Amino acid sequence: MGLDDKSKIVLCPNVESDAGLVMTLKVREVLEKLGRQTAICPVFDSSVSFLGLGGSEQAGREVVVTRIEDELPSAEMLITFGGDGTILRAARAAVDFGIPILGFNMGGKGFMAELETSDATLLYDAAAGKYEIEQRMMLDAEVLRGGETVYKDFALNDVVIRGDNKVIDLTLYGDGQRITRFSGDGAIIATPTGSTAYSMAAGGPIVEPSASNIIITPICAHILEAKSFVLVSDRNVSIEIGWRKHNPAYMSVDGGDHFDLCDGDSVSVRKSEKHTRLIRLTERSFYEKVSEKLGEQV
Repeated sequence: MGLDDKSKIVLCPNVESDAGLVMTLKVREVLEKLGRQTAICPVFDSSVSFLGLGGSEQAGREVVVTRIEDELPSAEMLITFGGDGTILRAARAAVDFGIPILGFNMGGKGFMAELETSDATLLYDAAAGKYEIEQRMMLDAEVLRGGETVYKDFALNDVVIRGDNKVIDLTLYGDGQRITRFSGDGAIIATPTGSTAYSMAAGGPIVEPSASNIIITPICAHILEAKSFVLVSDRNVSIEIGWRKHNPAYMSVDGGDHFDLCDGDSVSVRKSEKHTRLIRLTERSFYEKVSEKLGEQV
């Protein structure tokens, strides 16, 4: 696929991961030498400008940042600098515009990021449009209260329901058929992309990220038989909280703000019509990434 030379490449750093915007400014320099227009839009804070960052070549040069919402209509690609959380935040902004995302891993595990900082030479291929696009499934989450929708959101990684420092009772259904019931700290409803995140840490399976499934993983269930379930993607998963105790609970989508759940609330999670588009440039397979990130000795 090709890119219009006049299109804009939006650089989305996490200013904590890319201290001083050093990597962001290096990438900007490369892209501008290739004749590409760029904009810098920090994903967590777009309210500041920077001066004299990025090393000696950038010393004294003001680095003006803009809001990602203002740049999206003219953007052809987003490049993120951070960990998977940075990609999650950028994906929320980009998804309705269909803009693909290329990630530089400057965080921890970085399963979603395509490039490490040593892969900067691949920017030439990215700028020339020599890449593949991988579609990633997303989830829609909805909370019903008294028959009315009181909360809606969408997730690339997961929807998490947890007790507020107390054990909660959960019953999970797939298309109205009971899947499992248990008491515990909560449950994770994840996409394949999110299977290597919180779901894996809670004992869930690793699923190829390009697959189309819904993964249910209990969190610290108080029952020996509690297991993860991998469902086909067209299941409508519903969750009821409390059949004995009615302890406080909340829902979090992609690690975002907590939404407090009340007695009688019903949570529905289903496959979204939205997709995140990730850019692929390297030949590294998902299995190689898993071995590398999880420390397998080869």
